Amino acid sequence: MAERLPSLTFDELKDKACKIRKEIMDVCTKNGAGHIAPSLSCVDILVSLYYKIMALSADPKWENRDRLIFSKAHGAYGLYAILADIGYITVSEWKTFYKGSFLKGCVERSIEHGLEAGCGSLGHGLPQAVGIAFGTKLQGKTINVFCIVGDGELQEGSNWEAIQFAVKHKLSNLTVIVDANGLQAMDFLDNVLSVKCHKDDIEIKMKAFGATALNCEGHNIPAIVDAIKSIQESCRKNGTPGVLVAKTIKGYGVKCMENIPKFHFRIPSEKEMNIETEKRYDE
Repeated sequence: MAERLPSLTFDELKDKACKIRKEIMDVCTKNGAGHIAPSLSCVDILVSLYYKIMALSADPKWENRDRLIFSKAHGAYGLYAILADIGYITVSEWKTFYKGSFLKGCVERSIEHGLEAGCGSLGHGLPQAVGIAFGTKLQGKTINVFCIVGDGELQEGSNWEAIQFAVKHKLSNLTVIVDANGLQAMDFLDNVLSVKCHKDDIEIKMKAFGATALNCEGHNIPAIVDAIKSIQESCRKNGTPGVLVAKTIKGYGVKCMENIPKFHFRIPSEKEMNIETEKRYDE
């Protein structure tokens, strides 16, 4: 049996999230890599999964590992930093990202490096996750499948077809986590397609489709962990897929970028980064 990666305490998880955010800023500003803001919003979700929730071993190809499909692939830099931290990719590959590394701006599938699916085209990750969850269920395996999607990405109809399939086939081994930062590319969701007066509309829609759905504060690691465990327990009991709507802030941790649409791909200047940045890291 493969040796499991260790589980961290909540204090250690908080420190890990701060470390990952600092690495994202250091590597991406040095190498000229955009898409920093969408990477920062999901760091606490990723840290909760990799260091507390998911069953993983030192071998990224361990047959009985839990799977993470990172569908909002334009915000993958926190994922890369974590994979380097746990040894699935080398630190040098992460540090040379955008400067000759095999890592791409959007996730490309590489199982030996812990990258379960290519998801550059948004709306494709959740259907893949549903297929993996369905396959493992048919094989009688007790493997959990997680999929991180963006709230803007949920405008793709392929996601709702996937949810219908997951509900129909009672995929209780599937947990979808929505990085609900309220922004898509260069504008707020409310200005694009979401109806402004419909509070918690994603959670309501997911429940209407038949999934078990909850929401939580997406930068509160204990709340994320508790919510995922609660969803998994309910899903096992009721035979439904689960959805967690994690309410986040795009650009979280860097004051000048937080909730500012223009920083979807734009790299902040040194002057901009000095605006109370460290205060946010250490809160």
